[in-house]
Amino acid sequence: MIKRNLATWFKKMSKIKKFIPDYCNNEREVESKLIVSYLLPALGYTIDTWYQEKKENRFRLDFLACPTNKENKSISKVVIESKHPCKQLNDHLPQLKNYMLELDIQYGLLTNGREIRIYSKLNSKEIILVFRSFTLNIEQKIPEISRWIGRETLLSQHLKPMRMEQKHMKTIAVYHNKGGVGKTTTVVNLAAAFAKKEQRVLIIDLDSQANSTFATGLLNFGDEEKDDIKDKYIYHLLKHQDAFPIKEVARPARYTGYKIDVIPAHIHLMEHENELNQLDFSRGILREKLEQVQDNYDVVLIDTPPSLNLYARIALITAGYLLIPSDLKPFANEGLVNVKKFVENINGFKKMINISPLNIIGVLPTKVSANAKFAQGTLSNRIAAVKQRYELDVLEQCVIHELDDLAKCVEQTVTVGDLELTDPRSIFDYKPHSKSAKEFDELANVIYDKIG
Repeated sequence: MIKRNLATWFKKMSKIKKFIPDYCNNEREVESKLIVSYLLPALGYTIDTWYQEKKENRFRLDFLACPTNKENKSISKVVIESKHPCKQLNDHLPQLKNYMLELDIQYGLLTNGREIRIYSKLNSKEIILVFRSFTLNIEQKIPEISRWIGRETLLSQHLKPMRMEQKHMKTIAVYHNKGGVGKTTTVVNLAAAFAKKEQRVLIIDLDSQANSTFATGLLNFGDEEKDDIKDKYIYHLLKHQDAFPIKEVARPARYTGYKIDVIPAHIHLMEHENELNQLDFSRGILREKLEQVQDNYDVVLIDTPPSLNLYARIALITAGYLLIPSDLKPFANEGLVNVKKFVENINGFKKMINISPLNIIGVLPTKVSANAKFAQGTLSNRIAAVKQRYELDVLEQCVIHELDDLAKCVEQTVTVGDLELTDPRSIFDYKPHSKSAKEFDELANVIYDKIG
């Protein structure tokens, strides 16, 4: 009866230009004006592909949307729950979670007419938020909502197998949630090692400390007045979907004679995390923009913050591979638990959006003492402990030792007039025949063999 009365509304959908949240004053109006007359048609669902007050087992669902009108348990469905505009959505999340987990429904939409949230079932015990937006100007968000729960999206997921990426460009995140383990040193010197082997290399700095930006010669702390990084860096790339492409933001590195491009960071990046967190596309935009230049680079190395924040999440979502530098000391080893959990969470998200999981290349021993007795005793014990306790591969043949040459190469300076400016160098430009240079050369060879 309800559907017959509403049939004429669907004929008028082509004339609907804008949804006005203020027109929804109670739960019934949220259902009729937002869900029935606006969202469902906009997402491609016809009258015969959704059900209102649908009884499923012991539950009665407000709405259940299916890609087809034929029962097929292998096709993802969407449960939609509407609430009064004055209700807080957090209070009703446990109810939606019960519906999704007990009925094995992949997606859930929760709305009070003012805000829309979309959740996805991560596993048999968890659901995660994948989209959130206010309904004011919601028409601008319909394409993004459709990519999650649109009828054609869910139908194509059923008809097409998961697309595995087979690209020449390899993207590697260098990450540990413990600081001071040599992430930046690894990134800049590994980049130089790859470039030395005639690989086209891009470095992306996603850490607000901007250590890689400094180490590649793009920041001069002795000449702040000439700082032009703040006008175009990783923040601008993440904030704008249709502006600031990689070609525009990337700069040539100045720390090496080999050709390397760098997308810089800036200390101001820390001020923008909350802002970017509100943008639903921010987690995937870097990956999308890299796809536009996949023919321009062979290797992309991402320097990450020592945390579990948004920027670390973006890095791991973007990357296909993960390298974990660690000094293998007890404190750093304890952090490997968090790293593994973080990777599991990221891979759950990647599975939902049909991209390949993050592959762990291994734990790279860094800042290791060059003392012979240490190498024969303590180091071997620490490597064995990581393998046994954390079940992670260790790149034993690629130990990066804590040597003076490696520290000094980034500390080089140059005098210009009365100013002494920083002039960092890669280990291959500072001392190309040093032990450290040989270690990074071997590291590049091992990684190249592992990831092709």
